[in-house]
Amino acid sequence: MKVISLGATGTMSQPITSQPTTPAPAAPVAAAVARPRQAITGVVPPQLGEARIREEWPTVMGINSGVALLAKKLTQTYILVPLAWLLLAPLFLMKIGPIFSKRYTLTNRRLMIRRGWKLTVVEEIPLKMIDDVRIEGEVDPFYISGNLEVISGGEVKMRLPGVPEPEGFRQAVLNAVKAWEPSKATGPFQPASAVK
Repeated sequence: MKVISLGATGTMSQPITSQPTTPAPAAPVAAAVARPRQAITGVVPPQLGEARIREEWPTVMGINSGVALLAKKLTQTYILVPLAWLLLAPLFLMKIGPIFSKRYTLTNRRLMIRRGWKLTVVEEIPLKMIDDVRIEGEVDPFYISGNLEVISGGEVKMRLPGVPEPEGFRQAVLNAVKAWEPSKATGPFQPASAVK
């Protein structure tokens, strides 16, 4: 098959011959099982490997709620807004810094709190042990964050302070428990995107 292309001036240039492409050889099935891919986030059976479903960085409320609340009050005065920014700047640096940074990670096997740039797991709870997740207190409308409590055996086993949009993360944890621990599946599936 010959393809003729037009040059920049609109005149015919040299013909280019295209050759039919041959499909690549199929990879062995064992290699596909060894490294599962995620066509849809988190949809990898726990037996094949651990897959991240969702990850959140805590807001400044999760780092130091006292300073964050003071900065919130200062921003409402309009005159002291620059002072509020100065108070919040170290908290933002701590949020992404190598020592104090923290992430809340949900996988198809467990819920974890990880710290630092190396993301060392400092606290975790397997999905099979999670009975419920509840929002502690009220959601702060300024930072749009709240604290989550993970309930296991009737008591709080893990606390996640300063979770951004906590109801969505709560539903993601509960849906992961329902999906990967069938014995705990109670009630209908509720997508996290439907939460307002």
